[in-house]
Amino acid sequence: MTPTQRAIWGRVGAAIARSRHDPRELTSAARKRFLARFEAEVRAEHSDLSEPEIQRRAGELRRAYFLKLAAQSSIARSKKKRKAATDVTPVTAEAEGQANDRAAA
Repeated sequence: MTPTQRAIWGRVGAAIARSRHDPRELTSAARKRFLARFEAEVRAEHSDLSEPEIQRRAGELRRAYFLKLAAQSSIARSKKKRKAATDVTPVTAEAEGQANDRAAA
């Protein structure tokens, strides 16, 4: 099976799972663990903070995390765009001659 075919079958399986279960239910444990990571980081640095302050700072860490991802994504897209602009196929002498012949005709 090709990678494309595997990806298609994976999407089929995901669609079936979502039709049988609430997607938030399927990903709740992973989401909870991901968000707990930011709270744990705040608690490790500042064990004396109140719960609302821990939540506020964890929210700011989460926001910073996603802003950093957005910045990295933007940089990667810019690099890809610059690379595509500089990647030109060199014209061979034979192809250039054929183009000139067509233009003269």
